[in-house]
Amino acid sequence: MSTIATPQTNKAKQFYALMKPRVIQLIVFCALIGMVLAVPGLPNMIELKIMAIACFGIWLVSGAAAAMNMLVEKGIDAKMRRTSWRPTAQGELSDVQTGIFSALLCLIGCVILYIWINPLTMWLTLATFVGYAVIYTVILKPLTPQNIVIGGASGAMPPVLGWAAMTGDVGAEALILFLIIFLWTPPHFWALALYRVEDYRKSGLPMLPVTHGNEYTRLQILLYTFVLFAACLMPFAYGMSSWIYLAAAVILSIGFCWYGWRLFQNYSDELARKTFRFSLIHLSALFAALLVDHYVL
Repeated sequence: MSTIATPQTNKAKQFYALMKPRVIQLIVFCALIGMVLAVPGLPNMIELKIMAIACFGIWLVSGAAAAMNMLVEKGIDAKMRRTSWRPTAQGELSDVQTGIFSALLCLIGCVILYIWINPLTMWLTLATFVGYAVIYTVILKPLTPQNIVIGGASGAMPPVLGWAAMTGDVGAEALILFLIIFLWTPPHFWALALYRVEDYRKSGLPMLPVTHGNEYTRLQILLYTFVLFAACLMPFAYGMSSWIYLAAAVILSIGFCWYGWRLFQNYSDELARKTFRFSLIHLSALFAALLVDHYVL
């Protein structure tokens, strides 16, 4: 029996879409990895409760940042095929509705983190919101082709937030995870920008393929995959993980470098798409390997 969509359910879907749910899934997953690695052995019931509450609070604030991003970029989104479907770009949600929704999510998430987790986690999460929704979206993205490099610091914060939620501080282990995501972000987004270059050109955003060309961007992707390879070995070198993670990190990093090399040698839009998709697999599988390694050995 099929269900009939009502105006209320459609509106709810539009608000949910503002939160970029697929992106936030990866953010919360990376935060959860930071939480798990901060706890020696299996977490007890109290720690599991803290993890669940922290994930919920981070999910809310991340959703608020995504909604604010859509509000600020609604005009740009409307020009790009990849984003023209968004509720703000379509005019399905007003600026006031989107702004209030973002503010409420941010407020509720911050209150949850402050009261039930700890103030440090709340302040770091709020700083991440400001970094993404304001510094990256409003200032860096329309100003410099290095926007994704500098702004990538916000996207690399989830493991740090997770670690802080469980320990009340920021350890070296959390900073290593931060570095991996920070270095992963440019080749991930530039692969997307390569095959979406006309969209970015029409939008007026100074993405690297627009300002410096296809070949230069491909070289940067390749160089970043090499540096990222080295960073992915750091958890093993620092003693955070064992051979299980090391094996996965080497295989995944060789794969990313291989895609980067192929892309540099012989470009095609299809290969850029495959590189972008593999980058998602790379990060997800890398952090999953850390999780398995933590509990198996």
